[in-house]
Amino acid sequence: MNAGQLAALIAAGFFAVLVCVAIYVLIRLARLMSAATGMVTQYRDRADQLIEQAQAAVDRTNEQLIRTDAITASMDQVTANMAELSGHVSALAGLARGVSAAASAPLSGLSALVFGLRRAVVIRRSLAAVAAADSRPPGGRPADIRPDSGLQAAGPRPAITATVTSAGSRRARAAGR
Repeated sequence: MNAGQLAALIAAGFFAVLVCVAIYVLIRLARLMSAATGMVTQYRDRADQLIEQAQAAVDRTNEQLIRTDAITASMDQVTANMAELSGHVSALAGLARGVSAAASAPLSGLSALVFGLRRAVVIRRSLAAVAAADSRPPGGRPADIRPDSGLQAAGPRPAITATVTSAGSRRARAAGR
């Protein structure tokens, strides 16, 4: 074995070691490539799933926006109807005040008339009773007064001569105005 053969043998040994290392690196690179391919496939699946979920969320949001638009449109209509109703109510309130004033004026006048007639009848009856008591025969009862009529025959009643005044004029006289 000479020096050339020894150098060829050493070179062949290095070449064998280098081929083994290259095979080992290629095997590791193949595993890395398959792992990377698997990760890309999983990423693509997850990305597709994420895009589908995002699309579903966008669709639900669009449905909610459509509902919100419908509700807003109906609220605009309700607002317009309420404004119109408010106008009608204010118009009816004026009419109701007018009807109330028109109805209460005759009613007030009628109640004043009834009060005046009642007062006049009471005064007239009391004056008639006093006149009848004055024309009574001594020791007897007049024929037109019945015992159960509620009039007392004890003595003559004084005539009612006072005038009816309002409370405001009485206060003014009391204050000296």
